[in-house]
Amino acid sequence: MLQIRDLIWGLLFIGCAAAIQVQITPTQGEISVGESKFFLCEVVGDAKDIDWYAPSGEKILPNRPDIIVSRGDETMSTLTIYHANVDSAGIYKCVAKNGDKEAQATVQVKIFQKITFESAPSPQEFNEGDDADIVCNVISSPPPSIIWKHKGSKIQVAKDVRFRIMKNGHLQIRGIKKIDEGMYNCEARVMARGEIDFRMIKVVVNVLPTIRARLSEVNATADIGSSALLACDADGFPEPSVTWTHNNIVLERGDKYSLNEDGSELVIKDVKKVDEGDYTCIAKNKAGEKAEEVSLNVFVQPKITYLNNQTASEFDEQVTLTCESSGDPTPTISWSFENKVFTEGEQSLDRNIVVRSHARVSSLTLKNVLFTFAGQYLCTASNSIGQDNQHMYLEVRYAPKILGPVTVYTWEGNAANITCEVEAHPGASVVWFRDGLQLPSANTTNMKIFNTPSTSYLEINPDSQNDFGSYNCTATNVLGSESKEFLLIQAEVPSSPEIQQVEPFSSTAVVSFEEPDSMGGVPITKYRVEWRLPGQEWTGSEHDAKDDLIMITIVDLKPETTYEVKMSAVNGKGEGESSPARIFTTEPVQGEPSAPKLEVKVQERGNTLKVSWIKQDDGGSPIKHYLIRYKAKHVSEWKPEIRSPHDSDYVLLSGLDWNTEYEVYVVAENRQGKSEPAVISFRTATDPTTIPDAMDGGSGLGTGAIVGILIVVFFLLLVGVDVTCYFLNKCGLLMCIAVNFCGKAGPGAKSKDIEEGKAAFTKDESKEPIVEVRTEEDHTPNQGGGPTEPNETTPLTEPDGKTVKDENTKGETEVKNATAEVKTVPNEAPQTNGNESKA
Repeated sequence: MLQIRDLIWGLLFIGCAAAIQVQITPTQGEISVGESKFFLCEVVGDAKDIDWYAPSGEKILPNRPDIIVSRGDETMSTLTIYHANVDSAGIYKCVAKNGDKEAQATVQVKIFQKITFESAPSPQEFNEGDDADIVCNVISSPPPSIIWKHKGSKIQVAKDVRFRIMKNGHLQIRGIKKIDEGMYNCEARVMARGEIDFRMIKVVVNVLPTIRARLSEVNATADIGSSALLACDADGFPEPSVTWTHNNIVLERGDKYSLNEDGSELVIKDVKKVDEGDYTCIAKNKAGEKAEEVSLNVFVQPKITYLNNQTASEFDEQVTLTCESSGDPTPTISWSFENKVFTEGEQSLDRNIVVRSHARVSSLTLKNVLFTFAGQYLCTASNSIGQDNQHMYLEVRYAPKILGPVTVYTWEGNAANITCEVEAHPGASVVWFRDGLQLPSANTTNMKIFNTPSTSYLEINPDSQNDFGSYNCTATNVLGSESKEFLLIQAEVPSSPEIQQVEPFSSTAVVSFEEPDSMGGVPITKYRVEWRLPGQEWTGSEHDAKDDLIMITIVDLKPETTYEVKMSAVNGKGEGESSPARIFTTEPVQGEPSAPKLEVKVQERGNTLKVSWIKQDDGGSPIKHYLIRYKAKHVSEWKPEIRSPHDSDYVLLSGLDWNTEYEVYVVAENRQGKSEPAVISFRTATDPTTIPDAMDGGSGLGTGAIVGILIVVFFLLLVGVDVTCYFLNKCGLLMCIAVNFCGKAGPGAKSKDIEEGKAAFTKDESKEPIVEVRTEEDHTPNQGGGPTEPNETTPLTEPDGKTVKDENTKGETEVKNATAEVKTVPNEAPQTNGNESKA
C-alpha cells in the first residue's frame, strides 16, 4: 500500500512539475537541555543548494561545533543539534534553491530544562546557634516547585517559625540546634511534565566546645623533684582537641611535659620556680575554640644560703651574725641559742641582743660581748611549706675565769682535792701558790697537781694543822689572768640528829628523825641507832645514809617494855655526838604480825627479780616464816607458794616471762597467825636475746647450737687474754701454773716490796676504795670527752706514787705496780713524776 505521504508527493509532482518543494521532519522539536537531536530537510524537485538558517537568520556554516549541517544526497540535508542549551531554541529554516527557483520550510525547536540539582552538597555543616542555610539549587523549565522533608515528614513552615523556604529554594533554619541534625529531603517537581526528583542532604550541627578547669589554681613545690598536674575537661561536637600553651608557646610531649591521650591532663615534671605562671587550656573543633586559664603557683622550700662562723673578743662593742635564705613565700628567719629563741623585732631584756630582718636577710646583733655568748647558734628559715636549719659557731676570746666552790673540807690523813675549774679561750695555764710560793715545792711532799684541759686539781694529804688554810689558783692566757683563793678547812664530826617521834609497836618501834644541823663539812655516810632497857647496855644498828632516809625501824623488842633510844651521825671524819635519849614503851602483844614492807630490784638478767622485805612489828611473837605467792597479772592461777625462813629478808624469782607484769604477795606468820599480805607489782624487761626463727621454712641454727658457739668463742677469748697477760704482764692462769709447777719466778721477785698506801677510813675501821686508777695498760686517749674528774674528797694518789686498791672488807689490799699516765696542759703548773697515777 502506498502511504499518504507518497500520494501527496505524487500529486504535487504532477501538478507542479516545474516547482521545488521542501519538508522538514519532524515538523517540530522539543529538546531537553544537554540532549542532542537531528532534523531532516527533504526536497522534492531539483535543488542545487540546500541550506539551513539559524533562528538569528544566519546561515549555519559547516564548521560550527554545536550545530552540524550535513547533506546526504541531492534531495535531503540533516541538521543535528548537539548538547542543546537554552540558546539553541528558535525557528530553524531549511531553504532549497535551483537557479531562480527556491523553496523553504521551518521547524520550531523548543529547549526545555529537566530537573537538575546544580548544588545540593551532603553533608552540610553548621554551628549550633547559627542561622543555617541548607543549599539545594534546582533548575528546570519551567522552574520547579521545591518541597523539604525531615524525618519522613514535610516541613510545615507555618508551624515552626524557625524554618523558612527561601525564594531560591534553600531551607533556612534560624538558630539551628543539635536536635535539628539529620537527613533532609530536597524534592523538586515540574507539574507541567509530571517530573519529580530529590536529593538527600545530611545536615551536621557542630557544637562549640565548652571547657572547664578542674582547678583554677594549682600549687607545687620547687626543687624536690615533684610534678604538677594541670587538668581541664572539654566537651563539644565533634570531639574537640585539647592543647596547652604557656607564654604563647604550645607545649608538646617530651622530657619536661607529658599529656594524656586526649590532652586534657598536663603533667609538668620536676617543677622549678621558672615554671610558675598561667597555663592556657584550649579546646578546638569545627565549631570554634574556647580557652581556660590555670594558674600554677610554685613555692620554694626555705634554704639558708649564707651563714658563717665568727670570732669576737669579750667586751667588744658588738658582733653581728648574718643569715641569708631563699624560698617562696619569703621565709621568716629566727635565731636560737641555748633554748632561747629570738625573732624579728625581739630583743633580750638587757637590750644586748637585737634581731633585724630585711627581705631574706636577718642579722643577730650581740652588744657588749660576753664570754657566755660563745657557742652554737641556730638559724631557722621557715615558710608555709617547710623550713631549713643551719648552725654557726661564735668563738669568743676571753681572759680566764675561775669557777667552782672555794671551800674544801677534809681532815688530817685524808687526802682531798681542791678543784680550780678554769674557763678561758684560748686555753690558760694554771699555777698554784701558798703564801706566795709556787706549789709544789721541796717542802710540800704531801701535795700534787693534776691538770686537764679545763681543770687543775691540787691534791693535799694534810699531815698537820699547818696544811689547812688558803691556797691560790692563778690562770693566765694571752688575754689576761685571774686568781682565786681556795680554803682547805678542817672537817668536823656531824652534830646529832634530832629524833622527832618514836612510834612503838609490840616488838618494834619506828624512829622518825631530822638530819643534823651541821654535817661537819663532809657528807654523812651512816646513822647509828642505839636502844636499851634503862640502866643496861646499849644495843645498836647502823644504817647507810640515803637521801630519803627519815625513819629507822628498831626490831626484836619486848612487848609492854620501856626503852631508851638515841641516834648519832657518822661522816668521813668520824661519829658525832648522840642525840638526847628518848623514852618509849612498846605496845602489848597484838597477835598477828604487821605486813612487811616490800622492795623489788631487777637483776642482771631482766626476767629474774629480787623481792626484799623489811620486817615490821611481829605482834609480840617471833616470826616463824614468810609466805610468798606470785603470778602474772593476766592469768588467774598463782605459782606454788614459797616458804622463806624467819631470818630471811629477800627471795629471788627467776625464770619469769619476759615483758610481763607480775604481782607478789608476801605474808609474815607467827604463832598467833598471819599478817595482812604486802602487795607489790612489777614488769619484767623485754627479752634482749630473742633470736628470730628461720624465715620461709629455711634452715637456721637452733638455740643450743648458738649457745654452744658463744661458749666456744668465749673460751677462746679467755685463752687469748690469758696468753697475752702471761707474755706481757707475767700474770694469769699460765703464769700461776708456771710458778707453782714449773718453779718459774713470779713478778714479785723483780721489784722491791710495795709500801701499803694510806686511805680514808671511817671510825669503825671499815675500808672503802677512794679512787679507781687507770693504769698505763688501760689508758685510752681522750677523744673529745673529758677524763673522769675526781671530787674534792677523792685523793688522786698516795704520797709515794703507788696506787692502792681495796679488795675486801678485812683490810687486805692488792697492790699493782703500774705506771699511770698524767695529762697536763703545756707550760702550766709543774707536772707530777712518771710514777704518779691519774684520776
